[in-house]
Amino acid sequence: MISEEEAREITDRLLQGSRTGGEPELAIDWGRVRLKEGYLIAPYNSVRFLKTRNVREQLLDCWPILVNMDTGQARFGTLGEREFWRQA
Repeated sequence: MISEEEAREITDRLLQGSRTGGEPELAIDWGRVRLKEGYLIAPYNSVRFLKTRNVREQLLDCWPILVNMDTGQARFGTLGEREFWRQA
């Protein structure tokens, strides 16, 4: 079992490691991170959107990062899991 702090660190590393050169700067939306059924669910978006909350700045298709709190395994959510992470 990992701590919530460890899960948050794993989440941030996965997000930053997934970026490609042409993408805007991304960040976890820490105020909306939730625990549900043994998973830390971490939504993210562009830093610009998170600062302004202006929908014109929002990136689409940013499925949240899911961290298994038992194993520490992290991955991006999938569209098929939308009901799980949307209702977190």
